[in-house]
Amino acid sequence: MSPPLRGAPKLAASLAEAVARAGLRDGATVSFHHHLRNGDAVMAAVLSALSAAGLKGLRFAPSSLFPVHASLASFVEDGTIGAIETAFITGPFTEVAAAAAASGQLPPIRLSTHGGRAAAIRDGSLRIDAAFVAAPAADADGNATGTLGPNACGALGYPMVDVRHAGHTVIVTDHLVPYPCLPAIIGAEDVDTVVVVPSIGDADGILSGTTQQATDPADQALAKRAAALVAASGLLVDGFSFQTGAGGISLATAEAVGQLMAERGVSGSFASGGITALLVRLHEAGLFRALLDVQCFDLDAVQSLARNPDHQVISAAAYAAPGPRRAVVDRLDAVILGAAEVDRAFNVNVTRAADGRIIGGSGGHADTAAGARLAIVTTRLTARGFAKIVERCGSITTPGGSIDAVVTEAGIAVHPARPELADRARAAGLPLTSIDDLARAAS
Repeated sequence: MSPPLRGAPKLAASLAEAVARAGLRDGATVSFHHHLRNGDAVMAAVLSALSAAGLKGLRFAPSSLFPVHASLASFVEDGTIGAIETAFITGPFTEVAAAAAASGQLPPIRLSTHGGRAAAIRDGSLRIDAAFVAAPAADADGNATGTLGPNACGALGYPMVDVRHAGHTVIVTDHLVPYPCLPAIIGAEDVDTVVVVPSIGDADGILSGTTQQATDPADQALAKRAAALVAASGLLVDGFSFQTGAGGISLATAEAVGQLMAERGVSGSFASGGITALLVRLHEAGLFRALLDVQCFDLDAVQSLARNPDHQVISAAAYAAPGPRRAVVDRLDAVILGAAEVDRAFNVNVTRAADGRIIGGSGGHADTAAGARLAIVTTRLTARGFAKIVERCGSITTPGGSIDAVVTEAGIAVHPARPELADRARAAGLPLTSIDDLARAAS
């Protein structure tokens, strides 16, 4: 048996011991992050330990949830989870949680934006009793990073806020490294306990189905139309800043924007948000001076963060928290977003399907739309037999006042509050229409 590690009082022998050290009581709030996305194994392992400790009615506050978290339904059923707060939720667990809330077993599921979650943690309205952080690599004092280890996931922007304000922070890692762990994204000064587990998950699960670039010719044409609108807006000049959502058309639009930048010799300042291989390529081609990364959407982005000095991690609060402290989203020139549906008032829903099922949530959708100078939604008129331009959204994720234009295969609808954008688009020869005409075409 190996001797105990000298000077390592933070190391716990097991998750059970780590849970005991946190001193939690029934009804406590526990938080997790989603940087491993559909490859995460830490939430299930920690909740098993919390359940085994007999804890009930916990407020479960992960930054996002994915299909891999289906097994967490058992912790709703046995009473371990008593409330749910998150910014994005999809997969089988969603249906169990929604049914529990509808029956009164749980209070309503509370969905925030990524920036709203960070602000609530910072101002104390979401008080975290224990933050459990899946760390791809850490040392025995709790310095932790996402750029090393067999399950490197890159940025750790979401738990940076949690650990700063949590009552107790536990680093959960499968790769313990000698002190100091560098480059540290989470600092030891914010960590109380470190526990080593066989595996924190599978980093290959970072790339989910929502982060695949569209290749359909019609979607590609739509993406080029959206990029042309960015160019027509007058914002595509040196210093241009940009973000795209993770949807297929949004990613294709980012590629089209990059092509226009290269053709025009535009040198952008930064691209931000969830970073993809595409944004890495644009950065390495010199089209953007920096990447400001709150999470990595694929393994190319993970590798870029490890090697590119101008690819930097930002916290969720620095990224998108509303308030007088200016966030990165408030410096965006343009953002390209997707939609499950858009209504005649330009309100956008990315939370619920037409049949009422929860299919996601804002994430950074509403944050970036509110902050950017130009917020463009790209969408086809219909999908799987359902109209996507509707009379009124069943759920409003992002209010219409934050949306400047909706780009579809049938034309571009510019918000009435942006007549100057409509004039520029018209002068560029882009096909303009009204949101009412789009709704009629989609029905």
